[in-house]
Amino acid sequence: MASTVRVHGPSAHRALILTSLAVPLTGWTAHAVSLHRKLAAARRDPLTGLLTRDGYTAKARQITGRYGTHALVAMVDLDHFKQINDGPGGHAAGDRVLAVTAQRLTAWAGSHGAVGRLGGDEFAVAARIGPGRRGPRLAQLATLLAQPVQLDDGAWVDVAASIGAACPDTIGTTDLSALQRAADAAMYTGKHTGRAVLADRSHATVPSINGRRAGRPGTSALGAAA
Repeated sequence: MASTVRVHGPSAHRALILTSLAVPLTGWTAHAVSLHRKLAAARRDPLTGLLTRDGYTAKARQITGRYGTHALVAMVDLDHFKQINDGPGGHAAGDRVLAVTAQRLTAWAGSHGAVGRLGGDEFAVAARIGPGRRGPRLAQLATLLAQPVQLDDGAWVDVAASIGAACPDTIGTTDLSALQRAADAAMYTGKHTGRAVLADRSHATVPSINGRRAGRPGTSALGAAA
């Protein structure tokens, strides 16, 4: 018969206390991990994997605050996206275009950038790009987003995007709302032209709601400026 060893004294008491504490602590740890994962998932768009508005806003503010004049904020809309959704490929084609656009924006912004899907076919990007590189990098982005997208059935669909960008040294502030407002206005200056437009101070004076050009879809929604 196996013998039972009983341990008495202070050591046994401490072991009992630690054992009793370990069970609830383990439970709380598992709960905290689960909660963290749920919060992280809530900040990701399920279709594209991009940050949603709140997650993007938090990261973009870090980028503009940290890099100052070397930061760039861009607003992107897909042109004629409704025609893709209403075309032969239907919403599956539209979803594929959104997913590919997200991949292209993420690659362009780099590992330290922030890319968010604000809703529908509207995207926002914040990245570290120095003054001397803005023109070439924005031209690169316009070319990248204009590449046809191959659908799941092998067919190809033509795509295009309107792009507006703003930088703290040009607009005179690192405030994300002001930069997005200027970038949004610049985007509409070059709407359907196939070129990216870099905002100047005149774009920052365009009336806005929630940090976006007045009259733009979704500007009537409640919420703080992004």
